[in-house]
Amino acid sequence: MASTLSRLQFGRLRGLRAKLLRRYEHQPLVSCLAGLYGCQWRRYERSGAQPGDCCCNKLEGVSFALLVASFCLTLVFLYFWGQAQNDYNDFDWFNFGNLGFWFPWSVVLLVISAGFFTYITVLMLLAVCLLSEGQKLYLHWSHKIGILVSLTFSIVATAVLSDLWSKEWTTLLLSFQITAPYLHVGGVLLMTALAWPIALHFFRMNSKVRRSLIIGVYLTVLFALYLVPLGLYSPCIKEEGTLGPAPALIGHRGAPMLAPENTLMSFEKAVEAGSGGLETDVTISFDGVPFLMHDRTLRRTTNIHEVFPNRSDTSAAMFTWAELESLNAGSWFLSHNPFGTAGSLGAEDRLRAGNQSICSLQAFLQLAAQTDKLVIFDLYRPPRGHPYRDTWIQRTLEVIQNESSIHSSQVLWLPSDLRALVQEIDPELKQTSGSRLPLEELKSNHIVKLNLHYSSMSTELISEYAAVNITTNLYVISQPWLYSLAWCTGVHSVATNAPQILSTMSSPLFLMSPDEYNLMWILIDLVSLVLIFIIFIFHWWRERGLAFCSGSKIMLDNNGTYSKYKTEMSDIWSVSSSISQAEKTPSLSTNICL
Repeated sequence: MASTLSRLQFGRLRGLRAKLLRRYEHQPLVSCLAGLYGCQWRRYERSGAQPGDCCCNKLEGVSFALLVASFCLTLVFLYFWGQAQNDYNDFDWFNFGNLGFWFPWSVVLLVISAGFFTYITVLMLLAVCLLSEGQKLYLHWSHKIGILVSLTFSIVATAVLSDLWSKEWTTLLLSFQITAPYLHVGGVLLMTALAWPIALHFFRMNSKVRRSLIIGVYLTVLFALYLVPLGLYSPCIKEEGTLGPAPALIGHRGAPMLAPENTLMSFEKAVEAGSGGLETDVTISFDGVPFLMHDRTLRRTTNIHEVFPNRSDTSAAMFTWAELESLNAGSWFLSHNPFGTAGSLGAEDRLRAGNQSICSLQAFLQLAAQTDKLVIFDLYRPPRGHPYRDTWIQRTLEVIQNESSIHSSQVLWLPSDLRALVQEIDPELKQTSGSRLPLEELKSNHIVKLNLHYSSMSTELISEYAAVNITTNLYVISQPWLYSLAWCTGVHSVATNAPQILSTMSSPLFLMSPDEYNLMWILIDLVSLVLIFIIFIFHWWRERGLAFCSGSKIMLDNNGTYSKYKTEMSDIWSVSSSISQAEKTPSLSTNICL
């Protein structure tokens, strides 16, 4: 009885070993993969990689290298352009100014880059699956053209945007402070998954040079990913209890996603969304009425081409207030839909938005006074020949002091011209600087706030100015990840196009203590290393066992698969086969060695 049990256990072990030594060829799956990758739908059109052979010839090797390069470049560009979403509106209006017509170029570019990346990613997955099945790679010529087109698009688009919009690379670097931990995890998981096909072909190759090259590149990338967190810095990795209050929100030209920018409706929407301040741009009309307009002309945000078709390129400051009041400043918002949000407005809001007119500074200040909001604005000097070219500062101060009920302490005075005179006339204005100046100069000008582009975001910089009671406002921050980063950095306020979105955030998107992050990093790396080690050991053991069988008992047929043979241990085979017959197994391209 004991002998029978021993033989049964022994037979089961040998049966398990036999299953592990089998090379399965999943015919339906391989046919689908080869068909999609190389249009080889029939079995006789493709061939498996024999032990000792390379997975492809030189031409296909070059094609696969281009596929990998295209995957990397399309991924980089898609990530770059995806993180630039905060500035899509600026990009579209930049093109409007150069081309003369409105079109959502930013979204189109995003869709095209996502399409190319998806296409290349599918090809990469097909190639990796074919390699995992031990198949030789053959890429159809149409896919080779597609790879070249994708590669060309990524290179050209990156070069053009780097030349015209180089500041977005700063945004890319900032994004790593939020996304790097997640990118690290994704990269480690990807390299762990690639261990299977790489180990399979590594142990099947006879060429030492190829083996050294493959394992060298793989291990270099793998350990680089393992050690990336050593150089990672993120202000959102901080001790518990050290996170400061959320930055106050300042509506940039109001709430331009919910209403036409710089209109009274836009500022009312910003107040409703919870903004603590309002930002705008001020121009002086020809007859001395300060009004709100960001652009130098009226082409973009009014219907001037209908009312004054011969003056569409004239400076906005050269129009009288009566002429400005006759223009519609809201219909463009519904027709152009610059943020893709106009469709979400209700019927009443759409009607109201379409009938907005140019807002005066006096009406803007009255709204801020009634709602107790801070205001900050750029003030444009009128062009030559304008009657208020030399008195534009004084005229603006008259509106603040005499024509509105706002308190001077609610005004963050940003214009740098005649700052000493402004402070003498109204010392209660909060002097604000739009540039990074030495501390001594800031103190001498009584600066209490800095208004900087978000690319200047730095924990050290903000702490340095805060130490001398100078707060910091960053513009324009509309994406939650960028707002999260500003929050962790200690920024006091941000100008935003999306107060209705940012006001709903109760905490940064990413916030973790150093101990938690170190635990996550080390645990993921260790698990990955153990899995990769197991995969390589398994393939080494299996290929070694198959090589032994190949040299002693198994002959290769014309298709490169192992032929059946008759084992000498028929008694053990009987035991193991009785166990395995109950299980349905896929078709085999390689038999076993007992």
